[in-house]
Amino acid sequence: MKITNPKVAIVGCTGVVGTEMLNVLKERNFPYAEIRLLASANSAGELYEFDDQELIVEELNDNSFEQVDIALFATSAELSAKYVPIAQKAGAISIDNSSYFRMDPNVPLVVPEVNPHAIKSTDRIIANPNCSTIQLVPVLKALEAAVGIKRVVVSTYQAVSGAGKAAMEELWQQTVGILNQKEVAPEAFLHQIAFNCIPQIDVFQDDGYTKEETKVINESRKILELPDLAITCTAVRVPVFNSHAESVNVELKQDLSMEALIDKLKSIPGVKVFSDPSEYPLQINVSGSDDIFVGRIRRDSSVPFGYNLWIVADNLKKGAALNAVQIAELFVK
Repeated sequence: MKITNPKVAIVGCTGVVGTEMLNVLKERNFPYAEIRLLASANSAGELYEFDDQELIVEELNDNSFEQVDIALFATSAELSAKYVPIAQKAGAISIDNSSYFRMDPNVPLVVPEVNPHAIKSTDRIIANPNCSTIQLVPVLKALEAAVGIKRVVVSTYQAVSGAGKAAMEELWQQTVGILNQKEVAPEAFLHQIAFNCIPQIDVFQDDGYTKEETKVINESRKILELPDLAITCTAVRVPVFNSHAESVNVELKQDLSMEALIDKLKSIPGVKVFSDPSEYPLQINVSGSDDIFVGRIRRDSSVPFGYNLWIVADNLKKGAALNAVQIAELFVK
């Protein structure tokens, strides 16, 4: 189903992802008849500028989705669980950035450059993957298509913006406080984040993995349609304001020359490659970019057909808002 000039709602518009969704709609000249901003009662009445107009934030309620064609959700899993079905019943297509629907076998989990075919004409709910998964799977998809993947080891270096506004403010306040020799107490995180790395994102599960690590593993398998893919992950929060980095070790099923590997990476839509070993993407430099950046490309001599990659992307943009809007674009004439 294709929609002409849809009425679009951004649910959770005042958070870091919701705000970025509004920015991306403007940047990409997304066609629309109306943009509605929805948030909690505390934010109702706030004004946002968009296309030479002022949009007023409305309180989210059960009647918020009347005549809405596309709803972009930037909410918690709990709020998505409640309001996505309401939006669906009202006739809206919901694109949900929370984790609630991602592993539902009846809901497509989509990165448009990788698996747009997962969306059927009858689908009214589409899940937006985890930010770390989004920047990983286009690369894995290309390598799987080339010669096949035997095993993947991912270590993430995730910015505090992935934890929201309060986390970003905490990094700033702790940094200033420590430089002024003041004691700092963690609130948004379990431990001090300034000048520190925390090898825990989300809660621990029975197998010792955190929920974040399990998301990367399971979501990658679902998107790539490789349910038995051998993949493991360690997720680390680092004192960086924005953009996630990943150290990715891939063992392929057959050999690829370095030239062939780099050519394959360069062929991926939305991916920029640093082929010179002395140059590499930095988190501080990629913020605000639509692209996924790959560098530090080299062979892993410890295993046959092994390769190391450094993958960096803006987690609020490509890792969340942009990917959601790109999904919405699949429904728009």
